[in-house]
Amino acid sequence: MIKIKEIIVVEGKYDSAAVKQYIDTIVIETGGFRIFKDNDLMNTLRLLAERRGIVILTDGDKAGFLIRNKILSFIDKKYIKNAYIPDIHGTERRKREPSKEGLLGVEGMSGEIIVDALKKAGVSIEDNVYEKHILKKSDFYEMGLYGRKDSEKKRLELKKSLGLPKYLSTNKLFELLCNFQD
Repeated sequence: MIKIKEIIVVEGKYDSAAVKQYIDTIVIETGGFRIFKDNDLMNTLRLLAERRGIVILTDGDKAGFLIRNKILSFIDKKYIKNAYIPDIHGTERRKREPSKEGLLGVEGMSGEIIVDALKKAGVSIEDNVYEKHILKKSDFYEMGLYGRKDSEKKRLELKKSLGLPKYLSTNKLFELLCNFQD
């Protein structure tokens, strides 16, 4: 597994799962075309891009390029690196039929191909892989952000104050806060 500085932006949860097997960083999902109407998500991506830089790793089909271009139109290009997967025909394991264009998406790529695409994009590989997180999950409980009657309300207030989308899961919020400390 390699650790990189930048945050990777993918289309969906299966792409995210595939990337996380080989890359140690935050992975944000666009929810497919949800990105076109989710201003909170775009603002979060802009904030993260300015803080750590982002790598766009979308599928090589028409939809993937539409999503990529939406991000490129919204965020200053100096904060973005583009990673591209090759056109490989096939069907992902979880699907019965191939995609409309017959190409594998990020979720169907091997670890070698994903790592190679990121290296070609010029990601910042960190030599010293270590955990530097100050926060622990137990801190979330102690702060009332998890496991308490009003935890959901407190998390929503925190997300709003940080300019993060309200749909962000508790685990993703924890991950982002830990990485803001790096």
